[in-house]
Amino acid sequence: MRVEGFQGKVYEAAELSPPRPNSPITTEDDNDNKGEELFVPPLNFAMVDNGVFRSGFPDSANFSFLQSLGLRSIIYLCPESYPEANNEFLKANGIRLFQFGIDGCKEPFVNIPEETIREALNVVLDVKNHPLLIHCKRGKHRTGCVVGCLRKLQRWCLSSIFDEYQRFAAAKARVSDQRFMEKFDVSGMKHLPITFSCSKR
Repeated sequence: MRVEGFQGKVYEAAELSPPRPNSPITTEDDNDNKGEELFVPPLNFAMVDNGVFRSGFPDSANFSFLQSLGLRSIIYLCPESYPEANNEFLKANGIRLFQFGIDGCKEPFVNIPEETIREALNVVLDVKNHPLLIHCKRGKHRTGCVVGCLRKLQRWCLSSIFDEYQRFAAAKARVSDQRFMEKFDVSGMKHLPITFSCSKR
């Protein structure tokens, strides 16, 4: 199974896909792949850890790719209702939706509700929900905050957490998001399941 990735590179399904632009990129090799089904990841798709993925908002072009992941759950971080086509996809594939509506505000009016992030993390930490996809609209700020707080639980150093956040947020990186991750207290969170990697970076 092959996946179309950033700059026309074709990835094996198990490989990590880097952030990719909205429109698929075609290459001269496309004629060689005509007999194969092409799987298109959502914007900003990547693997976070064992059984945990992140991305921007998936649309119908991404459904075959998501199906190949065998998802059990999706964490949706926007307040807007989930589109009908996406709900139908979830229903057809037995995928459970967890919605944690966080408003997508711009600085200086960013308000990240700590309790909502904690609730989302508790879903991520429950391996019964894996494989699981975390997404917001672009897979940058809200998703980046949830993943950054997970990294604190995994004992990553702040510089590595910020590096990962900035890789996805790029020019849209927010100081307020990074400040939130820095101050986020993981002491009250339950321990990481054994399936999660836990290393100091």
